Formats: sequence, structure tokens, C-alpha cells
Amino acid sequence: MVPMAFGWEHVLFANWRVEADVVDAHLPEALSVQEYDGDGWLSVVPFRNVKVRPRGLPASVGIPLPELNLRTYVTCDGEPGVYFFNLDANSLFAVLGARVTHRLPYYYARMRMTGDDGRVRFESRRRHPGDRPVRFSASYGPTGELFEAEPGSMAAFLTDRTRLYTQDSTGSIRYTDVSHDPWTLYSAEWSVDENTLFEANGFDHPEGEPVLYYSPRTDVVTSRSKRWRAE
Repeated sequence: MVPMAFGWEHVLFANWRVEADVVDAHLPEALSVQEYDGDGWLSVVPFRNVKVRPRGLPASVGIPLPELNLRTYVTCDGEPGVYFFNLDANSLFAVLGARVTHRLPYYYARMRMTGDDGRVRFESRRRHPGDRPVRFSASYGPTGELFEAEPGSMAAFLTDRTRLYTQDSTGSIRYTDVSHDPWTLYSAEWSVDENTLFEANGFDHPEGEPVLYYSPRTDVVTSRSKRWRAE
């Protein structure tokens, strides 16, 4: 239940339109698909966590942690948030900690992340015992001018969330509040060699090209995980 502090850097948001009914079939009953332009969305998000530590400890004790997730956008009793289908990370200790403290679906993976703001190379192979294999390999980077997403825009919808939801082993919905400064964003480009995240989570790979955004860095703090209770 420990609140955390960390930074997110070299973040790519790769976002696909998906029919809302398709997404809804994979959600807990208490959650509803949040649509934008009449569709649900699935997002693949590779990035590096930095200075990961319990909130209140100095940043100097934090650790770096590459991560890869597949997520969608939901509401719970009208409150918007993110729902993660998986979060892969290359630290077994961090995976176990996140599963215990926030009930999040973390999986152990071997990852390699290289490069800087100009271009990032991200490779991941899931090694979690007994779970479906996931392979991801891509290069990505920013294009164009830096901007902040306007409220109500597609960029804001696909990046700016202050709550995440998960389901624990009893079937109860839990939530964690997330606080960070507004995202600074670029449009992005990428080159993908392999991506099996959709298939591993029971989805067909979406058709068409994704909407891409890149953010160089933002700092984050989270609340404790709490059980959601219907009003």
C-alpha cells in the first residue's frame, strides 16, 4: 500500500482506435470504456522509470526501471482513469512489490533501452514464469515542436490521467491517484520490429497506424492503493 515517487522519461504513447465493445469484453464489470471520437482506445507505452522509491525518501536512493505496458481508458462510477492489461518491467523485486502494494498486473521481463532524446531503442522479452510470452522491439523519437495538450484534445485524452484502476484477487476494484505536472509532448515517429502485446492480452492487433506522442520527462507521485466502494 506504499505511496511512491519516481520520474517517467522517454515515454512513447502509441494509441490505436478499437471498437468500444471489443475493449469492454476485457474489463472488470465495474469499469466502463471511456470513448473519444466514438471509439475505445488501446495504448502501448514503453518508457523508463527513474528514481523509483517510496514517497518521502530522497531521489538519490531511487532506482531506474524500464517498463512496457498495454492500457486503456475507463470510468468507474463516472471517475475517469487508466486500466492496465499488463505492465512488464525488468526488476523481479519491483514486479513483486507492485503486485503486493498496488495489485497491478506486473510481469518480469528482460529489457534493453538505449539512446537519448533524439532516438530511443527499446527491446523487451517477457520471462515471467508460467505466463504468455511477450516480445516487443521498436525505435522511436520526437518530431516537430514541443507542446502541451489542450484540455479536451485527443492528446490530453490519451496521456493525461490522474487515477489508475486495477482488480484484486477478490474481484474488488482498487484505485491509486497519480499526480504530475502537465505532460510536455511532441508528435512522434517509430519503427517497429515486433509487438505481441495485443495477442498476449487476448486482442487482435488493431488495424491502421497508431497516433503517436512522445514525452521527454515528467515527475510523478502516487497515493496508496484504495478499495473502490460504490456510492
